[in-house]
Amino acid sequence: MLNLTRNLIAPIMFPLIVLVALVQSPRAVSATETAAKYAFMMDFDTGAVLLEKNAEEPTAPASMSKLMTLYMIFERLKSGSLRLEDTFPVSEKAWRMGGSKMFVGVNTRVKLEDLLRGIVVQSGNDACIVIAEGLAQHEAAFAEEMTERARELGLANSTFVNSTGWPDPDHLMSVKDIATISASIIREFPEYYPLFAEKTYTYNDIKQGNRNPLLYRYDGADGLKTGHTEASGYGLAASVNKRDRRLILVVNGLQSQKQRAQETERLFDWAFREFDNYALFTAGEAVENADVWLGQEGQVPLIIRDDVKLTLPRKARRKMEVKVAYNGPVAAPVRAGEELAILTISAPDQETLQIPLVAGKDVPRLGMFGRLSAAFKYLAWGAAE
Repeated sequence: MLNLTRNLIAPIMFPLIVLVALVQSPRAVSATETAAKYAFMMDFDTGAVLLEKNAEEPTAPASMSKLMTLYMIFERLKSGSLRLEDTFPVSEKAWRMGGSKMFVGVNTRVKLEDLLRGIVVQSGNDACIVIAEGLAQHEAAFAEEMTERARELGLANSTFVNSTGWPDPDHLMSVKDIATISASIIREFPEYYPLFAEKTYTYNDIKQGNRNPLLYRYDGADGLKTGHTEASGYGLAASVNKRDRRLILVVNGLQSQKQRAQETERLFDWAFREFDNYALFTAGEAVENADVWLGQEGQVPLIIRDDVKLTLPRKARRKMEVKVAYNGPVAAPVRAGEELAILTISAPDQETLQIPLVAGKDVPRLGMFGRLSAAFKYLAWGAAE
């Protein structure tokens, strides 16, 4: 049962609810360190930030920037301007491109479906250039489109000069931006996201394995992309989905493949152990009732518009406080949807969340005789009806 002190402040106490970590624009205090020079971890459902280290600093993303190239392709597939059966010509530039390759043949045409696996599974630089040239004639023009679209998506710390992540001092992304585009791919293109979990792909009789180490050794891992150059060190944009939770982690600046694999496993273990998601309220739920003055009904339900689901540290289960505050009694007439109260969720050392509560229905005003009767009762007994 909800325990309300009505009229001015109405506190609701949940004795077994956990400390708020993050909601809407949340910020969690990390209790762990990482060997990565750059790191960012978020909960996919709530947006809760569980870990951040130099997260908004632009840095060399290496092949993790291929996620932006893939996003540009997936958008076109979703809009219908591209089809998986479409083919693209292979230029000499694409054929000669160094680094990781899917080994396309010069002056051949390659299906988009093959090129996608060449990028996702094999991290093919040649495949990226084939698509960039096919969509924008020149790779540099496609990179400009990538930067422009990134800005529209809110990736403020990303600038692209190529489609591959090939080293260039001006080709930069923050790990937070990489996590953001990773979450967008998972959310917006579920039909293509399973590509990231494929462990091998064979093209031109050359079989290559996915470079993501977590796919082979961590339960629930299903994406996304590794990266490595001398400038960037070893990086990984990873997603793990288990126990009805999905976490996204991006690290960069690690010293070896082994350290990358071990550190990402350790951080996921920590996050799944220390945090969980908790649904506090569902959209349309009546959180409490507010007294109504001179209304045809004595109370009106206070409704929450949206679901409230929080990522919370398990250790602080008994420290969160939830309150409803409103000026009461509320004067009739009351209109459904009218903001009447504020739900406040607070905890020590955490950002306070405030959510408006609205009237769940209309409450018309009493007629003249009803108002006179209510006023007389109030004067006589001090009780509002």
